[in-house]
Amino acid sequence: MKKIIKGALFFALCVVVKVATSQTFVPDDGESQSILVKPVVPINAYAFDLQDVRLLNSPFKTAMNADLRYLLELKPDRFLADFRKNAGLQPKDSVYGGWESSGLAGHSLGHYLSACSLAYAATDNKEFLNRINYIVNQLAICQKRRGTGYVGAIPNEDSIFGEVAKGIIRSGGFDLNGGWSPWYTVHKIMAGLLDAYIHCGNKQALAVEKGIADWTGNTIKNLDHQQMQKMLICEYGGMNEVLANTYALTGNKKYLKLAYRFYDNRILDSLAKQKDVLPGKHSNTQMPKILGCIRIYELNGDKHMDSIAQFYWKDVVDNHSYANGGDGNYEYFGKANYFPLSDNTIETCPTYNMLKLTTHLFSLQPSAHLMDYYERALYNHILATQNHQTGMTVYFTPLRMGSQKEYSTPFNTFTCCVGTSMENHVKYGKNIYYHGADGSLFVNLFIPSILTWREKGLTIRQETNLPKTDVVNLSINAKKPVTLAIRIRKPSWAYRGVEINVNGEKQAIHIDNSGYIVINRTWTDGDKIEAIIPLQIHQEVMPEDKDRMAIFYGPELLSGVFGDKEPDPIKGIPVFVTKDANAKDWIKRTSADSLVFHSTNVGEPHNVKLIPFNQTENQYYTVYWDKFTPAQWKEQEKKYEAEKKEQQELVAHTTDYLRVGEMQPERDHNFRGADIYTGESHTKKWRAAAPGGYFSFTMKVDEAKPNQLICTYWGMDNRDRIFDILINNEKVATVDLNKFKATKFYNIPYNIPLELTKGNKEVTVTFKAKKNNMVGPIYGIRMVRE
Repeated sequence: MKKIIKGALFFALCVVVKVATSQTFVPDDGESQSILVKPVVPINAYAFDLQDVRLLNSPFKTAMNADLRYLLELKPDRFLADFRKNAGLQPKDSVYGGWESSGLAGHSLGHYLSACSLAYAATDNKEFLNRINYIVNQLAICQKRRGTGYVGAIPNEDSIFGEVAKGIIRSGGFDLNGGWSPWYTVHKIMAGLLDAYIHCGNKQALAVEKGIADWTGNTIKNLDHQQMQKMLICEYGGMNEVLANTYALTGNKKYLKLAYRFYDNRILDSLAKQKDVLPGKHSNTQMPKILGCIRIYELNGDKHMDSIAQFYWKDVVDNHSYANGGDGNYEYFGKANYFPLSDNTIETCPTYNMLKLTTHLFSLQPSAHLMDYYERALYNHILATQNHQTGMTVYFTPLRMGSQKEYSTPFNTFTCCVGTSMENHVKYGKNIYYHGADGSLFVNLFIPSILTWREKGLTIRQETNLPKTDVVNLSINAKKPVTLAIRIRKPSWAYRGVEINVNGEKQAIHIDNSGYIVINRTWTDGDKIEAIIPLQIHQEVMPEDKDRMAIFYGPELLSGVFGDKEPDPIKGIPVFVTKDANAKDWIKRTSADSLVFHSTNVGEPHNVKLIPFNQTENQYYTVYWDKFTPAQWKEQEKKYEAEKKEQQELVAHTTDYLRVGEMQPERDHNFRGADIYTGESHTKKWRAAAPGGYFSFTMKVDEAKPNQLICTYWGMDNRDRIFDILINNEKVATVDLNKFKATKFYNIPYNIPLELTKGNKEVTVTFKAKKNNMVGPIYGIRMVRE
């Protein structure tokens, strides 16, 4: 590695220019020379660059430092191994595990480029710059060797994209011509290269990225609209966004035209009409498209694109977000205001992208409401996704009562969420402060930090232990007196108001139309602002279940913790039994020195200890709680316990469960078939096969006991839906769906002969259509032991 870094240092002298002074692709104030195409729409607030903000000690800095350590443990040559291999060059090291050793190979390199670029901007650590320059140089070598402009690590990429160029499109939700979301990976690599250019001034990174963009144009140039739309059924990341940004950096309109080609009419036209089409849709497939829409609007004023982004943000925040700001169950949106609790709620990537969208919308029209959401999702999802000791992160953030987080491994996971998490925890300095088009300063987030505002000759030092204490102190260092308005967000959780003191004198509170407290005066060196924001316990109830709640202390979601042992499956998770509807009356803080809380005389079967959710690590925990009055509890206790016990027993006896129609579960179960298709209805995904078709998959079984296969169907007039179920090619049942008449879900068990499972750890399950009949729809498949 020392030899590599030495070469990278020499290379850096050749290519590095002045680091840009704008946040990545969020509108800047015109000073950055790297952004050639400026927004044509009014921009009312501008983000400070990460290099202008330095974190002080806090949980956010702890998380950032853990991420920085992890980034430096990783080896560029392992990320580059398949890039060199696919270019006909000898790899210098073995490839990493996880998705880097499968169909999404290469996406992690893009995230790593972005993360190292952000880390360099946030710390000035030259080691990150050296790695950026080395990786970019290696990609340039691979690109030159290939000779097409393309550079990648995807298995069979030449045949996949070669067929696309010929108009041969076989597209599914996550499959394009046999490849796993290949445009998704192309987008990540291009985005990483642009971050290397913006944050590290690496000119060669832009040249390599332009080569990929030109290759993209050549690949799809002969596709007509129908072919493009068919191709865009497959997840394609933010190809429209990165191409719009290529236009902004080069001034070449061909890239903007290319961005428009990655416009998914099926989804985006409905959103433009203010229709909530999100239920049943894969959350993170949609989100990057929306970022492309808002970026195009900024660059050319296309109001159609703006309407899509504005409605999407509002719809997700108002109708599809859990208490901690994340969305989705098993990666998919549910119906509006319906929030199931499982071990697979809230994928990290959608929140990563929602925070990006929020920054764009804030630049256009600053609003405390936007930053209230940003704070909620940042504190209670993003910060909560990391083990702050190891730097490892989660894919899903489980919200099932009594669940536990499952963290990545350092070198053998590399999912999409590991990639976005590499970036998440090095950019906490982003969006704490903005400067307004009118010259004002926005204080958005109460995170200890130092802002250097060079143009104004100001340094602002923010010190706070919030939420341990309710005081936020801002100290001003000014080279000369400066007249401007400082705008401090009045957070939505400040139910008892905010007190502002300047140099010890209490100020009248003036709140502007954006929800910010405005202090307008001439500031001199040594001025101090004290903001007192009283905190209290408050609750948020489930929209469809007013007796189920999440509990907050100020901005932070609280979590009941149960130690390293899963709660007893029979006794279950504690509930709250009280006549008092206000949690602040029976959730009490233990002491002023800690953020530990306890329920008082309301817990059944016992009271609970609560801590900030973002500080949970390996404990079992709960964030949503059921509350009953004593009368309700008396009536419901037996039913409540019986239902829990029945579900727990089913789960306890489950050896395997396949969520059909969903990408990763089907890959994990070796799903395959012919003449198959998928869809969504009644809030669930389903699988079916056309006449003559079939599908099969593997499932784990208990090799010593009898097993049952339980299939979920929707009852209706299902004529011509007769099919066989086979286990290891032996028929165990013939199903006629026309027998199920009621409009409800049916869970039907099928006994499997012991001889088919004895001595086997898994079996192959096949659903095969009878002549002139279809298979399914089938909504869920569970294998249980007797």
